[in-house]
Amino acid sequence: MNDSQYTPEELAEIQRYADEAERGYDTTELKRRGRPRLGPAARSVVLPVRVTPELVAALDERRDRRHQTRSEAAREVLEEVLVSA
Repeated sequence: MNDSQYTPEELAEIQRYADEAERGYDTTELKRRGRPRLGPAARSVVLPVRVTPELVAALDERRDRRHQTRSEAAREVLEEVLVSA
């Protein structure tokens, strides 16, 4: 890095970042990446399914009433029909 290409303010900012990095970071405060877990299971499975436009419309109506995502609504319907049965 050539110091002459940076202003004194930029050099001070770079030094602040370097000092912070040398002190280390609290990893509990870092944002977790990826999709959140669906429950205690470590993994989830993506299940592509073809449905009719009428089923999509019905699912979207349910989603809108319950203020859910389409995936949340579909999971809830599957759980109601398959797990609760």
